[in-house]
Amino acid sequence: MNMNRNGMRMLRLVLTVMAVACAMAVSAKVNEKPFVVPELTSWAGAEGSVVPSGRIVVKNKMMREVATRLAADYEQMFGRTLTVASGKVRPGDIVLSKSKIASLGKEGYRMDIAKNINVEAVTAQGAYWATRTLLQLSEQSAEHQLPRGVIEDVPQYALRGFMIDCGRKFIPIDYLRNLVKVMAYYKMNTLQIHLNDNGFRQFFGGDWMKTQAAFRLESERFPGLAARDGHYTKQQFIDLQILAEQCGVEIIPEIDSPAHVLAFTQYKSELGSKEYGMDHFDLFNDEVYKFMDTLFGEYLEGNQPVFRGKRVHIGTDEYSNAKQEVVEKFRAYTDHYIRYVESYGKQVVLWGALTHANGATAVKSDGVIMDCWYNGYADPRAMKELGYQLVSIPDGLVYIVPAAGYYYDYLNCRHLYANWTPAVIGRERFEENDPAIEGGMFAVWNDHVGNGITVKDIHHRVFPAMQTLAVKCWTGKHTSLAWEEFDQRRQLLSEAPGVNELGRLGKKGETVIAKDELKSGETLDAEEIGYNYAVSFKITGEEESRGTELLRSRHAVLYLSDPKSGKLAFEREGYLNTFEYRIAKGKTALITIMGDNRGTQLWVDGKLKETLGAKPLYVVRDQDRAHFLTDDNKTAEPIVYDLKTKINYQRTLVFPLRQAGNFKSRITDFKVVVQ
Repeated sequence: MNMNRNGMRMLRLVLTVMAVACAMAVSAKVNEKPFVVPELTSWAGAEGSVVPSGRIVVKNKMMREVATRLAADYEQMFGRTLTVASGKVRPGDIVLSKSKIASLGKEGYRMDIAKNINVEAVTAQGAYWATRTLLQLSEQSAEHQLPRGVIEDVPQYALRGFMIDCGRKFIPIDYLRNLVKVMAYYKMNTLQIHLNDNGFRQFFGGDWMKTQAAFRLESERFPGLAARDGHYTKQQFIDLQILAEQCGVEIIPEIDSPAHVLAFTQYKSELGSKEYGMDHFDLFNDEVYKFMDTLFGEYLEGNQPVFRGKRVHIGTDEYSNAKQEVVEKFRAYTDHYIRYVESYGKQVVLWGALTHANGATAVKSDGVIMDCWYNGYADPRAMKELGYQLVSIPDGLVYIVPAAGYYYDYLNCRHLYANWTPAVIGRERFEENDPAIEGGMFAVWNDHVGNGITVKDIHHRVFPAMQTLAVKCWTGKHTSLAWEEFDQRRQLLSEAPGVNELGRLGKKGETVIAKDELKSGETLDAEEIGYNYAVSFKITGEEESRGTELLRSRHAVLYLSDPKSGKLAFEREGYLNTFEYRIAKGKTALITIMGDNRGTQLWVDGKLKETLGAKPLYVVRDQDRAHFLTDDNKTAEPIVYDLKTKINYQRTLVFPLRQAGNFKSRITDFKVVVQ
C-alpha cells in the first residue's frame, strides 16, 4: 500500500494521540474509599469529583423533610443555600428518592456520585444517614466537592448508642440537645437517659438523708420529687424527644429501681429498706408498687405521653441477693414492671441482673431487651437462651467514670477500635451479627458527686468514644484503616452542624484572636476556647471591686477579682477556683493562662506561678458532720475514717471569651493561641 508523506505524518499523529489517551486512561486515578465516620460498608470508586449545584431534588414526598434538614445543615456549615425543588434533574443536583433495594433495610442507603448526587433509601431514616455522609464528605475539601463513586452503606447492628447518667450530675437540656445532634452526625441512633440515681453514702458521712440523690424529671403527682438542683420539665423532655426523632435518634428514658432509689426514699422514707439500705426499695412493702405504678403511669398515660418513644428502661440493676426470698421478690418486681410498661404499648429495656438474682420466679423475656453490663450479673449466653435481646455494654470495656480512678476516665479507643464490636460482651465473644445481639453502647457514670467535673469535661471524654463506637457499631469488624490514621483523621471532622462543645477555634500553634486592647464591655467573636490553649494579656492594674469579671461565656467566668477573696479566679457550674494571685494597682504584668483537660496554669511575666490540677479531697467525720477535707488545708484534728474514701477534685477551664466585663484595669496585647 502506497502512502504519501502527509498520510504517514497523519497516521503517526493518530497513533500518538491514541497512545497518549491509553496512557492517560491507565494512569487515571480511581477515587479511593473516602473517609467518613462511621466507615462506609461498601465503596466502588470512579474518577473525578462533583460540586453540588445548589439544588436538592425530591423524588418522593417522604424525602422532603430530609431535604429541608440537609439544606439547613449545609447552610449552617458552609454558608451556602441549597434550594429544595422537584421535577427535572440538572447536573450537580442532589437527588433524593425512595429505593426498592430491600437489602438496604431501614437505615441503609445507596449514593451514586456521578453527574449528579443520587441518594436512594427505603426509608427517610436511611436517606437522612446518607445526608450525614454527604456533609462529612463536603467538609473535607475547601470547595465542598464530592468524590465520584458508588456507596452502599448498611449498618451491621440495629442499636448504636450511648447512656448518660443525669441522676448524680445534672446535665442541662441544652447539652442534651447538642448531644443528640452529635450522635446523629455519626449515625448513633440511641440515647439512654438515666433519670435517677444517688451518690455513695461514704462520701456523705454515712447518712442516707444527707447523701446526694436526684430524680431529674418534673412530676405533678409527686410535687417536690424532682431535684431542686436541676431537672427537666415535661415539656423540655418532650421537645428533646421530638428533636431526637427528627435527627434519627431514639431517646430511651430510664427510671432505675428497685436499687439506686434514694431520690424516692428520701421523698417517702417508708419505701426504703431498713435491711439493705435506703438506696434499696423494701420489696415486701406494697406501697412501693403503688408509688412506682403511679410514677411510671404519669409518663406513659394518654394519647401524647411524656415518654414518646417505643422503648422505656426500667432499671433493675445491683439489688441485693443476700437472701433467696429477697431474690424472688426482686424477680417478681422485675416481671411486674416489664408487664406494666408493656401494657402501655412500650418495649421494655432493663439492666441484666438475672444471673446475680437466680431464682424460681418467672421473669418475662419475650420481646425484652437486656443491657448486658457485667457477666457476673447476667451471663449473656444464658440470657440469650432465655430469649432476651442483648445490648453489649460491658463495664470493663465501655464505662467512663470521670476522674474516679476506676473503670475508664477516657475509653481505650485504640483497643476498642482494634478488638471490640457489639458481639463482644465482657469475655464472651459471639458470632458477628448474632441475631440475639441488638447492638452496642457505651456509658458515662458520674459516680463522684462534687468532683469539679463539668459538662465540658464529660463531653471531652464522650466525643472520641462516640466516633470510635460509631464505627464499631455500624461497620463492625470490617474496618480498613489503621488506628493511627483513623484517630488523626477523625479529629478533623466537625462535631455536628452548629455544634462546637469542644470549643475548637483553629489549628495547633495558630493565634485565633489578637487584640491590641481588650476594652470593658466588649463582645468577642468566639464563645470560648477548649483544651489546649494559652490566653495571654498585659494588665495595668486598677482597684477592682470584688466580683469584677474579665471575660464571660455561657459556661464560665474569669474574674480579675473574685467575689470571695478579690483574687484572680474562674468559676464554672458553681465551682469557684482561685489562684493565689492578686492584680496589683498601678503595676503592669504579663498574664498567661494555659488550660488542658487535666488542669489550669497561671503564668506571670513568663514564670509559672501556679498549677490548679486535680486535688485529692478526703471525706471526714467531725462531730457527726461530714465534709470534704483538702490534703493541703488540714484543720483541727478531724477523724479520717477512710483514707481511701476520697475524690479527685478537678480544676479545668474551657476559657470564656464572649463578653468582656466592666473592669477598670487596662488590658493590652490580648492573644488566644491554640496549643
